[in-house]
Parts: sequence; structure tokens; C-alpha cells
Amino acid sequence: MTADHLSSFILQLNVNRSLWLLVFIDILLINLAFGLAYYARYTLQLFAPVLDAFQAPFSAYAQLQIGYTVLMLIFLFVAGVYTPQRGVSWFAELYRIINASTTVGVIVFAIIFLSRTLIYSRLMILWAIALTIVLLGVARLVERAVRRELRKRGLGVARVLIVGAGEMGRTVVRTMTARPDLGYKIVGFIDDDPSKGELGRLKNLGGLERVEHILNTEPVDEVLITLPWMYQRKIVALVRTCQSHGVRARVVPDLFQLSLSRLDVDDLGGIPIIGIKEVRISRIGRLFKRALDIVLAALGLLLASPLMLLAALAIKLDSPGPVFFRQTRVGEHGRLFTVFKFRSMREGAEEELEQLLAYNEASGPLFKMKDDPRRTRVGRLLRTTSLDELPQFFNILLGDMSLVGPRPGLPSEVEQYQPWHRQRLEVQPGLSGLWQVSGRSDLTFDEMCLLDIYYIENWSLALDFVIMLRTIPRVLFGSGAY
Repeated sequence: MTADHLSSFILQLNVNRSLWLLVFIDILLINLAFGLAYYARYTLQLFAPVLDAFQAPFSAYAQLQIGYTVLMLIFLFVAGVYTPQRGVSWFAELYRIINASTTVGVIVFAIIFLSRTLIYSRLMILWAIALTIVLLGVARLVERAVRRELRKRGLGVARVLIVGAGEMGRTVVRTMTARPDLGYKIVGFIDDDPSKGELGRLKNLGGLERVEHILNTEPVDEVLITLPWMYQRKIVALVRTCQSHGVRARVVPDLFQLSLSRLDVDDLGGIPIIGIKEVRISRIGRLFKRALDIVLAALGLLLASPLMLLAALAIKLDSPGPVFFRQTRVGEHGRLFTVFKFRSMREGAEEELEQLLAYNEASGPLFKMKDDPRRTRVGRLLRTTSLDELPQFFNILLGDMSLVGPRPGLPSEVEQYQPWHRQRLEVQPGLSGLWQVSGRSDLTFDEMCLLDIYYIENWSLALDFVIMLRTIPRVLFGSGAY
């Protein structure tokens, strides 16, 4: 059994068994919450003492405990807690748990009131609801961490075939590339247009007529159809083909590959109107991003100044030439600017590039060599640790760059961009970015662009903070840097 077949087998086990395992764990946690609530109310007597007349053994709550557990399970199902959904945030899950728990709490209070039973403590029920929310919420965090680790190892990952290599297909690819936590592995894509070659490391497996052959020969768990709706008949035929092979097929809506956040819905006398919002960082977002850039870049320069002085001294002692390397790069909307770096190569290195093109290890317009002979001894260390990038704090203060964003390309590289590659020029280039923390030089050029476009379309200050935090271990361990 190959690793791919093992992954598919484990995925099927997860689909069939994880739901019931989760239900079983929830039953244990709900009853644990109920027991802890009794302990908090009757033993610890938190917030209010229990009068002797209202003392009750735990066995007196047996029927209520069973009813509470059953009601919780029912309303957790109703709230969609047990509906398998990839990409749902923990906060969304927590909201569903809170919704189900509070609903059950209201029902239990109503039952106690209507039965006029004085033995049951209302405060204990409140404790049970609160503890249920906490325990189930923490359990979901643990479950996510376990799933994330398993998916990193390729276990329980859904193998996906993408039908259509147009803009919608690229949107799906960049989302799956940027979000490995979703648990998808792309087998490849198919498209009737032979001009749409490979996309990064993803292979074009041929035309639509090859779908059945691929389903027969490849372990595919799911097919995502990203064709325009004008191909409705083909889409229906593809869905039927997938169903006949026991493979789930889903269709990405043909609405300019827009997410709901990019739609502006209005009403014209009862006629619904859908507008398209421009994908860009808002003015207030840019203001906050710029303020953060200035503060952190200034702080970074202050803290890194001793290290920068040592680097400058080492460069000067190691090889003849200037300390800093200046180069023209392409910034936001194609504006040219001068980027600053510590020199990591010998003088005249740019003139030697022509002789080394045959040894290029990068894809697309990029040039990269893991063992570039033009590097100096100090330069190798600077590149591996990314210390050669520190002078770009000056670029950030000058407003040419941001702390987080796509890496700035050379004019000669930008000239070779395909139209969709140019989307990465819609924001300021950054010192770090999503592609740096997702594989860096180990990624292909197309994968880099897909991640950059995903960043632009999903920008938030929170995403910037996450990228900055993930940059630290990448720099410390030199992952993918050369």
C-alpha cells in the first residue's frame, strides 16, 4: 500500500469513525462538566452557601444529568457542531457550542420551573453550562492541534483533483497552498486548453475526457470543478462520473471566483443587485499597517544595530567592496525603488550572472542557486540567517516597503510575468511574507505568486502578526533560505 493510498484509507476511517469518537468524548466531557458543577456548588459552595434544607446528594441529580446530556447532544447536532466542515474557525465552532449550551440551559430551567422541583440548584445548572462550554471549547482546540499534526505528516489528507485551470482554479490552488491546515493535497488539474501548462508543481493531467481514467488509476478523494457555468452540461456529466466512482464532486460557484466578503449586495425596488468590491487594503487598514511598519521598523533598527555593525565589519574584512548592496526593484503598482541589503557576493557578481543561467534551480523568471559560487564566506552566513535583509528596515521607514508583503521583484523578472502574476504588485512589497513562512526558496515561482495573491485578498492586521511571528523561527533555523 502506497503512502497516498494509506492517506486515503485513513481519511475514510476519519470520516466514518471520527464523528462517533467525537460524540463519545463530548458525552464524557458533558458529564464531567456536570460533576464539576455539583462539586463547585455543593462542596466548594462558590458565590453562595448551600442551606442545610437544600443539600442534595449527587444521585438526586441522576435523571437531570441524563436529560442534560441527551439535550446537549441533540442541540449540538442541530447547531452543526458534528457536521464535517473544513476551514471553519475555532471561534465559529465555539459560537455553535455556546448556542447549543445556552438553549439547553433555557430548556432545563423551564423544566425545573414547571415541575416546581426545589431540590435542583439553579446556580449549579449555570455552572454546568459554563463548564460545558469551556471543556468542549478546549477539546476542539486539542482536536485541531492533533488534526494539524496528522495532516503535516500527510495522514487524513483529502486528495483533490481540480477541474479547470482558469482564474477560479488558481483561486482554489492558492487557498489550499496557503492553508495546509484545511487538509487537502492537490493531485493535479485537468483542462481542455493545452496552453495552460503546469502550475507550480501541479501537473496538467490532460483534458476533461481523462477524468474517468484518472479516477480509475489515482487515489482521488474529491473533485473540485472550477469551470465557468457556460460548461453546465460538462459539469453535470463530470458530477455523474464522479458519483459513479464513489468520489465526491463539488462545484465552485462561477461568480468571478468571488468570496462572500467581496460581494456588495444592494436592493433596487425589490430587485437584488450584486456589486463587486475591489480587492485592496482599505484606507484605514493602510493607515494602521503603515503606523505598525514605522514603529516596528524603528524598533528593529534600534535592537539590530549592534548586529548590523558586526555584519558590516565582517563584510569589510572578508572581501573587497562596499558594505551595502543596492539594486533596483519593482514596488507597488510597478513603481521602481532602490532596495538596500548587506552585500553577500563578490564585486561584479551581477556581470557573472549570464554565465550561471544554465545552473538556475528556480522556476519562472527567478534565478536561484543553492551553492552560488559568487557568494563570499560571510555572505553565505548572512543569506542563511537572512541577516542580509536587515538594511531593508530603511526601505520600510522610507515608505518603499512594508514589514509584510510580497517580495519585490527585479524589473527583468517582472517583464516575464504572466498577467495573473502581476496581481502581486497591487500592494507594497514586504520584508517577510506568506511565501517566506510557507517554504521560501523551496517553493516554485507560481506557488510564491499564489501565496502572495492569497495574502492580498485576505489581508488583516491579525494575518500580518501571524506572519511576523512565524518568520522568527524561519530566520533562526534558516528554513528554505539560500
